[in-house]
Amino acid sequence: MALERVRVDKWLWAARFYKTRALAVKSCELGRVEMSGQTMKPSREVKAGDRLRIRTEGGDFEVDVLALSEMRGPAAVAQALYRETEESRARRAVVAEQRKLEPRVEMTERGRPTKKDRRDLARLRSR
Repeated sequence: MALERVRVDKWLWAARFYKTRALAVKSCELGRVEMSGQTMKPSREVKAGDRLRIRTEGGDFEVDVLALSEMRGPAAVAQALYRETEESRARRAVVAEQRKLEPRVEMTERGRPTKKDRRDLARLRSR
């Protein structure tokens, strides 16, 4: 029996956009999943041929739904459920390049500052 419609939260989880279904539900509730410019509730159903806009930590995706699944499978199977648009790929590549060019600030936590660290800070603040 082929599926005709699937809840969007289940599909997002099965397509591996989110690690858990709870995260997919929360993302829908926060308005990070859209179809036709309207935010989707987790219980709304998707069908093959729909175009979704999904905002995740990995970037903004615009995908066409190709197939439906309620079960999470291997990554190769999950990637067969959708096709990302060329514009979406290009936008994500530009954002990734910009992220690489940004200066990296790494904070190392070593505990309390030493006496030398405090003196250096005082010297910097007095300038």
